[in-house]
Amino acid sequence: MEEIKDYINVLEIKQRKICQKLQNIIEKNLSNNHSKLFHGSPVWFINENPIVGFSQKQGKISLLFWSGQSFEESGLKPIGKFKAAEIAYNEISDIDEHKIVLWLEESKRIIWDYKNIKKNMGELELLR
Repeated sequence: MEEIKDYINVLEIKQRKICQKLQNIIEKNLSNNHSKLFHGSPVWFINENPIVGFSQKQGKISLLFWSGQSFEESGLKPIGKFKAAEIAYNEISDIDEHKIVLWLEESKRIIWDYKNIKKNMGELELLR
């Protein structure tokens, strides 16, 4: 958890506040998880599968859900070749906590097996 705090503390104040708010929302609503820096960014996991994380991208903070393309709740933009989707924030006022809570609820039910993707030759399997 200290490494996530360190990640956030070096950001500019506006981005730091966005990340702190996102971290609070995630930790309040995603129980039975662990978190760490993963590919250099804060990420929360369930059973070793990445669920949600955030990172600084081009002056914005991107909130990424690894299974987000499979969610029913709208508002996320597909990213990459697998099932991930994201939303970017410029200001703390852009954050819709209610939407994030809905996405977090979906992320507990819809988990693609990213931890075994290399074993499965690049194919994903739905775990839940």
